[in-house]
Amino acid sequence: MMDHVRDLASVREATERLLTAAAALDDAAVTEPSRLPGWTRGHVLAHLARNADALVNVLQGRPMYASAETRDADIERDAPRPLDVQLADLRDSAARFQEAGAAPTDWSRTVELRNGVTDSAARVPFRRWIEVELHHVDLGIGYELEDLPAEFVEREIDFLAERFGRHKDVPSTGLRTDDGRIWTTGGGAEGGPIAVEGRAADLLGWLAGRRDGSGLAVRGGPLPSLPPV
Repeated sequence: MMDHVRDLASVREATERLLTAAAALDDAAVTEPSRLPGWTRGHVLAHLARNADALVNVLQGRPMYASAETRDADIERDAPRPLDVQLADLRDSAARFQEAGAAPTDWSRTVELRNGVTDSAARVPFRRWIEVELHHVDLGIGYELEDLPAEFVEREIDFLAERFGRHKDVPSTGLRTDDGRIWTTGGGAEGGPIAVEGRAADLLGWLAGRRDGSGLAVRGGPLPSLPPV
């Protein structure tokens, strides 16, 4: 069962880590490429701020974004801002998300996110935690997948294994970390079973589209191609 109160605390801690690290940058560094193709660090910071507001919308029963075009335009608009403006916006939007998370609500209800995706309200704080942690890595400023909290890594692998479970393009695949934790995913495509094993950080990196899987051991066939997350 999701513990939204604990997850909100984890979001707060992850946000503070990101803000502290980003504060060491300067305006020039914000305009430099991030690890996400086509995005500068400014794009990543702008996306994180707007995502916080979008998840407030979700918790309060409004559409996550007015439209995909509006979402993209807002990120492009905000990406070139100076570092101090970026950080102030990220901090303020994070506070709005925490305030929305603290409001009395039915956490068992189903909410709608982007592209018709639905989930329980209780999982929204974890989804925000994913955004903050992985995009901190995407900034390319010294925070790596190996630095992620162990609880987060295990739960994000759980989340992605569930997401790709029975996906029509992913063969049946067993996942195993080198310390013995096991998951299964895929099963919608012909082929398999395929076994994929390695360090938790490498496994998460592959599942989340942050690493190419070259650090993983694969048996039973080629490493499956995964759809975008």
